[in-house]
Order: sequence, then structure tokens, then C-alpha cells
Amino acid sequence: MPRMFLIGFIVAVATLVGCAAAVKDRPQPLPAAKPGCCKSVDASSRRSAIVRTAAKLVGATTIQANGKRIAYDCAGVTRAIFLEHGIDLYDGGTNDPGANGVRLIHSHINRYGKIHQGPAARPGDLVFFDNTWDYNGDGIVNDPLTHVGIVERQEQDGTVIFISRVAGAIERYRMNLGLPHVHRTVEGKVLNDYIRRKDVGDPADTGYLTGSLFAGFGSRAGL
Repeated sequence: MPRMFLIGFIVAVATLVGCAAAVKDRPQPLPAAKPGCCKSVDASSRRSAIVRTAAKLVGATTIQANGKRIAYDCAGVTRAIFLEHGIDLYDGGTNDPGANGVRLIHSHINRYGKIHQGPAARPGDLVFFDNTWDYNGDGIVNDPLTHVGIVERQEQDGTVIFISRVAGAIERYRMNLGLPHVHRTVEGKVLNDYIRRKDVGDPADTGYLTGSLFAGFGSRAGL
């Protein structure tokens, strides 16, 4: 039986096909998403709370909010987690009518926070990826911002553990920017998970691991 997770808030999200489908019906910005609204709340506590909400979703294959189904893709799930804590990651995004949810979130962070390349990441940061699938269908690896997740922690060897909606459910994935092209060490530890499916038509230089498709981290102001 599919595992369902209930979130105690209502959110209207456009139905998306895949992680990077265009968002057709964008909701109005929520008042709580305005920058600087929660300065009295300890930032580290808010980050920890966001990570706890994400961790509770691990393994879920269906998400509902007060009986209303949420867009079940990487952007919709990431947005839903932040909405639980008063931040709408789609607010103030790009005006591009063809933008997908990942690009809306990336634009929001550009406006209300910062994009950085790490390699250090903090719990509650966002992590963005390029080229996780052929978004425009042209058979070329030229598809920026097609996946997003939430950083849970970073291990001593630099491996970032992040939570994201992937192929079958919401899962923990790994990424190590120090060894971006290594899937598994000789000792058996996974450094970089596969995040793009292999296709016989892929160009020879196509990347498939999280480290090789990494686009950047995002830190939201006030967190």
C-alpha cells in the first residue's frame, strides 16, 4: 500500500508533470512569504524545523493537505515543506510563463536570499540541479534547473544528504562535490546517487550523478 503523509495546511498548487513542467496557474503570494517577516524567530530553529518536516516525508508516495492533493514532484514537495513554515518559494519568481517550478524557486532565492556554490552547505539550504532529464526534448544536454531538494546535513567527508521527490517516492539522496563523478567508494559508501536515467540516445558526455549535475545551493534570507 502506498505510504501517504498528511500535512496540516492547505495549499493550491498547479498540477505538474515531472519535476520541471511549466507552472500554468500561479497562486497569489502569501503574506508570510515576505522577507523580514519573522526576524524574531531564531533562524537556526526555523532551519531545523524545515529539515524535520522534510525528514518526516521520507518514503511518502502520496501527500495531501487537509484532503487536498499537493503537486507531487520535486518542486511541489519542496514548496509544500517551506509553506508549512510560512515561506512560499514560488512568490516573487520569474515572469517567464514557461518557467517550471524549479526555476520559480531558484528565482525566489535570487530575490530573497543567495545562490552559492558551496562546497559547504547548511541544513535547510536548497540544492539545485541541471540536466536531470531532457526537459525541452531536443536530445541535447542543455536543460538548466530541472531538479531541487532540501539539504538535511553534510557529513565530515563533504557528502551532502538532501531530501527530494525522486522517481518513486520522497527519498534521501547523496552528493559529494569533491568527487562528483564517483558513485561509490571501494569500501561501498555511496558518494553520489544517480539522478538522471540513462537513455540509449544520450550524448556520450552526459552526466548522471548528483555531483556532476549540481547547479548550486540556495540560502533563503531569514533562515
